[in-house]
Amino acid sequence: MRETPLHVRSIRTIRRNNPFRVLGEHRNFRIFWIGQTLSLIGTWMQVMGEGWLALELTNNAFLVTLVSAVGAVPVVALSLQAGVVADRLDKLKIVRAMQALMLVQSLTLWIVTLTGHVTIGWLLGLSALNGLFSAFEIPARQSMIIELVNREDLAGAIALNSSGFNLARIVGPAIGAVVIAGAGIAWCFALNAASYLAVLVGLFMIRLATRTPRTRRTEGSEMRAGIRYMLRTTEVRVIMILVTGVSICAAPYLALMPVVARDRLGTGAGGYGSLLTAVGIGGLAGALFLAAVGRRVARGRLLLWSTVVFGTMLIGLATTRHFHVAWLILLVVGCAMILNGALCNALLQSLVPDEFRGRLMAAYSLVVVGLSQVAGNFVAGAVARVVGPQWAIGGGATLVLGLTAWAYTEHRELARL
Repeated sequence: MRETPLHVRSIRTIRRNNPFRVLGEHRNFRIFWIGQTLSLIGTWMQVMGEGWLALELTNNAFLVTLVSAVGAVPVVALSLQAGVVADRLDKLKIVRAMQALMLVQSLTLWIVTLTGHVTIGWLLGLSALNGLFSAFEIPARQSMIIELVNREDLAGAIALNSSGFNLARIVGPAIGAVVIAGAGIAWCFALNAASYLAVLVGLFMIRLATRTPRTRRTEGSEMRAGIRYMLRTTEVRVIMILVTGVSICAAPYLALMPVVARDRLGTGAGGYGSLLTAVGIGGLAGALFLAAVGRRVARGRLLLWSTVVFGTMLIGLATTRHFHVAWLILLVVGCAMILNGALCNALLQSLVPDEFRGRLMAAYSLVVVGLSQVAGNFVAGAVARVVGPQWAIGGGATLVLGLTAWAYTEHRELARL
């Protein structure tokens, strides 16, 4: 038997390790990823602008986090119902409709800010409206990814989705800082509205196979069936507990970054944008690494180490008052955070049968978006208001480390997934 030439084996290895291979092999996912990434650049500009505007309007750490928290209330209230809708209806049509409504929301925020009518009430109301649309958009979009690729490439596609998110986190705040300095906060919102056109164009170019209608039961019985599946499947249940702990205790550090930037590190809007960019660079590196090795890595073991590093680095962030040290820490935080999120998402989607996919992703978004911003941001904002943001960030990270130790001690099978 002839041995494969070395140069042929090298080419095959490069192709196998290419983190962008999924984009080249799946047209629909390529179109989706490009449009979504461009839209997310605008979203991160808006996130930065809203946080800084809330701080300027109120000078109150709790109200800064409240802007994010209010947007998550509809996600908490409606995600499980939205999961049933995603499992029943055409996911692509749901995503198109919700993205169009988000475009209208961004235009409204731009107009009230540009005309000088913006108040903290406007910010809270429009944030809640965006949350209503997100409650239906997120589970439909998350559960649609497998239809854009296939089960074998799902982990790589989720990692690439995360890479687009983090590329946007790098570019968005950097552009946002320039726009705020040169033209004003309102134009961050205008550019976000324009960016929604990119994702809408892409969504209308995607063509998916016609779905076979599923036999419908009552909404309540379908919700209960999804909840029973999550509670009775050990691996799914433990991963969801870990996701919940990280989302509530650790993820709210992002909502406190305007306060950390100004009050702990002594910087302005430009420095705040630079700190968000550091998170994005680290996250992009982590996502590309996972996209390259997603088929071969021991994902359960990598999840353990990424969560431990995430919590440890957040404790480091809580203790430093030096901008450049914080910037380097946030590089590692971004990498570990995106590995944690992408691995949890990929593990859950690899375990769930298709019939429960929309409901599981709805529960996932309820926790990651809803509980993180409602429970997590409320608690973090309240603690920061009383004793300072360093205690909110460091205390939450310590709780995450304890939860991770419990999960992997009591359920050793996680390391083998």
